[in-house]
Amino acid sequence: METQMEYKARILGLMEGKDPIAVQRATASEIVRLIDGVPPEKLGQRPAAEKWSVAEILAHLAEGEITSSWRYRQMLECDGCSLPGYDQNLWNRLGSYASRKPEDSLAQFRLLRNANLQMFDQLTPEEWEKHGVHTERGRMTVRELAVQIAGHDINHLAQIKEILQ
Repeated sequence: METQMEYKARILGLMEGKDPIAVQRATASEIVRLIDGVPPEKLGQRPAAEKWSVAEILAHLAEGEITSSWRYRQMLECDGCSLPGYDQNLWNRLGSYASRKPEDSLAQFRLLRNANLQMFDQLTPEEWEKHGVHTERGRMTVRELAVQIAGHDINHLAQIKEILQ
């Protein structure tokens, strides 16, 4: 099992040499490209009992965008605030990710992501450096969170590709 710091390092490693905003802008289109024409039953099929299906990953991305939206805005409003973690497996169970329609999760993800991208376009250099303290990953600025979210996108896009091959 990967520790929080190992996870953070792996996700940041995926971002080496990449622009986090460009990655975030491209994610929804890349998802559409990957799942276009894939039957819903295939999207709902888990590759292994302990692994999420594509449909579950899409629901996770949508709900993850809720948390990142809140975290960005909290840091901008309350520089130095606490950013609690969450149990993604509990959220999966409570949100019935397996029963969600992939197109609904994708629509939710797109709406939230677009709102964040619009916000990024308005941030000043000083706002990008405001920070919060994540309870599991430590201090992070708005910019660092944007990098982590982009790395999270790359990670899950790779999982989707692997599942669908």
